[in-house]
Amino acid sequence: MSTFLYRLGRTAFGRPWLFIAGWLAVLTVVVGAVAINGVSVSSEMKIEGTEAQTVLDRVAEELPEASGGQASVVFTAPDGERLDTPERLAVISGTVGDVYDLEKVVNPLDAALGAAEEGAPGTPPDNAPVDPLAGSDQGQAPPYQPLLMDGAPVPGVLVSSDGQVALFQFQFTVASTSLTDDDVTSVVEVVERAEQGTGITVLPSDSLKAIEIPVGIGEVIGLAIATLVLVLTLGSLIAAGLPLVTALVGVGIGVGGAYALSTVVEMNSATPVLGLMVGLAVGIDYALFVVNRQRRLILDGGLTAREAAGRAVGTAGSAVFFAGLTVLIALTALTVIGIAMLSTMALVAASTVALAVLIALTLLPALLGLVGERICSDKARARRRAKVDAESHSVADHWVKGVIRFRWPVIAGVVAILGVMAIPAASMNLGIPTGATANQDTAARQSYEAVARGFGEGFNGPLLVTAEPTGTAGRVTPELTAKLIGGLQDRDDIVLAAPVGVNEAGDLAVFSVIPTSGPSDEATSDLVKSLREPDNAIARENQVQLGVTGFTAIGIDMSDKLADVLPLYLAIIIVLSILILMLVFRSIVVPIKATAGFLLSILATFGATTAVFQWGWLSGLFGFDTGGPLMSFMPIIVTGILYGLAMDYEVFLVSSMREAHIHGQPARQSVVHGFDQASRVVVAAAIIMVAVFSGFIFSHDIMIKQIGFALAAGILIDAFIVRLTLVPALMAVFNERAWWLPRWLDRLLPDLDIEGDKLLTMLNQQAEATDRQSIEVRN
Repeated sequence: MSTFLYRLGRTAFGRPWLFIAGWLAVLTVVVGAVAINGVSVSSEMKIEGTEAQTVLDRVAEELPEASGGQASVVFTAPDGERLDTPERLAVISGTVGDVYDLEKVVNPLDAALGAAEEGAPGTPPDNAPVDPLAGSDQGQAPPYQPLLMDGAPVPGVLVSSDGQVALFQFQFTVASTSLTDDDVTSVVEVVERAEQGTGITVLPSDSLKAIEIPVGIGEVIGLAIATLVLVLTLGSLIAAGLPLVTALVGVGIGVGGAYALSTVVEMNSATPVLGLMVGLAVGIDYALFVVNRQRRLILDGGLTAREAAGRAVGTAGSAVFFAGLTVLIALTALTVIGIAMLSTMALVAASTVALAVLIALTLLPALLGLVGERICSDKARARRRAKVDAESHSVADHWVKGVIRFRWPVIAGVVAILGVMAIPAASMNLGIPTGATANQDTAARQSYEAVARGFGEGFNGPLLVTAEPTGTAGRVTPELTAKLIGGLQDRDDIVLAAPVGVNEAGDLAVFSVIPTSGPSDEATSDLVKSLREPDNAIARENQVQLGVTGFTAIGIDMSDKLADVLPLYLAIIIVLSILILMLVFRSIVVPIKATAGFLLSILATFGATTAVFQWGWLSGLFGFDTGGPLMSFMPIIVTGILYGLAMDYEVFLVSSMREAHIHGQPARQSVVHGFDQASRVVVAAAIIMVAVFSGFIFSHDIMIKQIGFALAAGILIDAFIVRLTLVPALMAVFNERAWWLPRWLDRLLPDLDIEGDKLLTMLNQQAEATDRQSIEVRN
């Protein structure tokens, strides 16, 4: 491996424009594809195989008009005033009519007329998402009523009993995933016209938020910090610029490719951003590792820039290759779970990692070829000749020797600290953030609170309930519809049940159901599970099978399924990565130790993330004001990325220790020497990753905010507490046993020569042969 990469590095260094032109051509093709195809991403999340998704797919097939995306708009009046004045009624009624006139919005009057003409069995006269005239809560007068205009109800609009809040609910003709930014923006522009000169406040719900690419000033600051760290680490603006250039090329191709494919592959808006996060971090780190090794070979070994570049790619490049391989395994293993949304996110992120590795091994040495000997300034060479750099590892040397000396207290202290940090993870709740967790100054939060105040929490998370007869008749009759509505509304945990429609065959009825509790409440989850029970009272008495779907039900199912598959995913990546690390280090102890350290760091990371985003600790510092559930897929995505990155640091650090051990140093001394050699670049790489990930914490998107925080906290914990503290302590405890491998297994495993021992032997032999030829010529 090291010999092949050495030759590749020298070739790229010697023929730089060939490699640079190749990568520029790829980047040009990607940019052109984005320009031609455009970008199409969605904020909707769905997981195939869940009951809610299965029911929704059936509704889309049998009753497509009931399966389109739902949205709502809230109108509020100033304090002490009402909305049902003649002037405001005329404005609201006109606004509602204008919305219904939009191309992709269902007009309930048209739907009712069409249903009457077709004579669909059991179809209600009004096909609006919620029928305000359908029943009341246990015979009590509901705290709302239809909004009347000239004595007739305005379709789809309810007004609170105090006249202060009106809720306009409507439906699109297509699923939310098929809506474009223009579709959403057109609705918002129409409804916001109702504010002009009327005193009305218009609050679009979170479902009417236009898709935005959540990249802003925070990410720029993160890159600026990464640049500063690179300059301080490498001591040169030229050397510091190379990792930034290669990382940007990598994410440009990876993220650009994702956007180019978004028109043909269903893609969540967080998917390209995740690729950007990971691609920037690993792209900078991998290039940093190679450039740093080249500079050390020039300054310490007196090699030419070309020879140093070849050897750096051959040795550090080998570590980069296998470090990247562990990240790829951790990410691509997500596809085994069988969730299309997660698979897409994982593959996009994995593609940026693969590009980072390829670019570090090809484009980077080509750029080094253009820079030539300028990679090390005259000042850096002079400092080295004066041996000023002799003290560069003094802090690292004192640290590792202190850790080794007090190894048992260090191990106990690290385990205790991370154990305490992990405590909040025991109460971690998973879900999908709603308007209830948005910042208080946002329209989504104000809309949620206005709905809760005027109508109740449940109106913020309606459920879609289906009923299919199981008896001999097998048809939904008006009598059965009435009995089902009565049975649903008799439950204490349901405020309102209204018919939505019946399919043409008459064997599937759909109802809109409003719970008494909010979409993130445990009571709502209990209601969903209760309705799905085959022997619940409503299903048994009416001989029907009930199904539950809708945004709230999908979120509940998503959380449950992801929690179930997390242990399986962990098992897959742990087994595969242990095998990879066993190949790299030719050891049993090192891979197991590396994995155990990761488990400590990931639990502590989840604990810290729960304390901040669920309990609300330090919320003001991170730009939000209300705690809530953690994103359903955040733990599994963060686990995959952090496992790969943790193994990066393990490879960078421990490969230096193994290299020193192979070259004759005792095990404990090799720990000190390897730590001195690698710790500086590991510290720099970790700070860069933390800076890049931290930039995303201040995104307006709570999903990106949580992932950014978890990754930044995880890197801090794993790099500084586990890899730079716990690892040398454990290596000292195991001593020579750390490198033990059964002889039979040693014979089976291929020798990948990560440390470049075979490369060094080959180069020495070539040097000796050259010397002999020179002597023969002189003689």
